[in-house]
Amino acid sequence: MEFSFELIYALVGFLVMLGILGGIGINKPRGMSVKMWCVGYLAVAIGFDILVLLALLGQYTELNNLLIGLSAGAATGLAIHVMHHINEEGEHQHNMMGI
Repeated sequence: MEFSFELIYALVGFLVMLGILGGIGINKPRGMSVKMWCVGYLAVAIGFDILVLLALLGQYTELNNLLIGLSAGAATGLAIHVMHHINEEGEHQHNMMGI
């Protein structure tokens, strides 16, 4: 398989988004209050929305490819977060049953 610039842009977007989410803490705040953690996630979401609007209105191919990667990174971050809650729920159920 030959690497293309489209794939490189998508990979960069994936790594950037996963890095940002990991930096602020996917499951719990890293060195900040919960309120600031939520503001960080809100800023990421609004920034993402602005990039989508720019890409759609301007038809920037590179930005579109970057957004594909950013979307994949955000989905992976969400999957990690949800898996954390699934594991916590399983531990909670075991504790409730006295196991």
